[in-house]
Amino acid sequence: MPRPDAPRVVAALSGGVDSAVAAARVVEAGHEVLGVHLSLGEAEGSNPGRGCRSPDDAAEASRVAERLGIPFEVWDVAGEFERHVVDEFVAGYAAGFTPNPCVTCNRRIKFQAILEKGRERGFDAVATGHYARIVRPGQAAPELHRARDEVKDQSYVLAALGLDRLGRALFPLGEAGSKAEVRAEAAARGLEVHDRPESLDACFVPDGDLAGFLARRLGERPGEIVDEEGRVLGEHRGAHSFTVGQRKGLRIGNPAPDGEPRYVLRVEPDSNVVVVGPRSSLSVDALLGDGVVWLADDVPAADPTPCMVQVRAHGEPAPGRVMVAGKTLRVDLERPMSRVAAGQAIVAYDGTRVLGQATAVTE
Repeated sequence: MPRPDAPRVVAALSGGVDSAVAAARVVEAGHEVLGVHLSLGEAEGSNPGRGCRSPDDAAEASRVAERLGIPFEVWDVAGEFERHVVDEFVAGYAAGFTPNPCVTCNRRIKFQAILEKGRERGFDAVATGHYARIVRPGQAAPELHRARDEVKDQSYVLAALGLDRLGRALFPLGEAGSKAEVRAEAAARGLEVHDRPESLDACFVPDGDLAGFLARRLGERPGEIVDEEGRVLGEHRGAHSFTVGQRKGLRIGNPAPDGEPRYVLRVEPDSNVVVVGPRSSLSVDALLGDGVVWLADDVPAADPTPCMVQVRAHGEPAPGRVMVAGKTLRVDLERPMSRVAAGQAIVAYDGTRVLGQATAVTE
């Protein structure tokens, strides 16, 4: 029976094992729970069971809700998903950026859309199967922390949510020791999704052919591949198919004078030119980002603060000092790292705690 004093919770049910166990834990904790599956529309070349837009997902989510004894609804957010996630992703690549669609989807769809619709129905919070922790120190603002299982940690793609959304979010899997532990719990609870495969990062590209997906959306636009001195080394079919740091797929006939591989250094959409060069030319000693989301209310954002900074969802954190000046986040690195592509998320941590996030820009 739900506790009368417990917040009413919308449990986002993707059809996978993580969201199923998260919902089960929320029900067990005594909340009144509504299971909701977000209909995102069908992906191009859909691959059943391998993404957030699989045709089987709604049916699996419904079976989970039935097993848990909670009401279940499907909310159609396909239009919002197409506009805010897919279209923005494609536009980002067209502009020479490398956006992370999961960051946008979590912020605009999985939390904003659910919270808005849920609050209209009298619900207080949303529970998801993300691997992250929210710490609420007394009356202070909520803190976003890494999950106990650092291999599955998803705090990187949640850092852009902001304090308001985090204050109404529940991550029941934050203390889980491993994915194997979650699967075992699902099996013990009789949840048939316990052995469903992992979902994909870019669920709207289920076959993994990003270049083909972008070519279908943006068409082909042949251009030149040049070195840092502007010498033409080859041709491409669209600058949008390349990202900073890319090594494979350049198809440059003549090798570099030193025999070392070349990497993409810049993508210039206006001139439709891809600039390549040695790995050493990717090295930077500072990172800049805009669209700052600062989560640590008790840490002065304007003061240089020691941190570990992460620039990819499962990348290796690097030491530095973070500060916010005006609308720009800057991280001065203790040692150089390979250049971050514009559009990627820069997330600064203090231990397991997320201090803030911004979207990488070039100087």
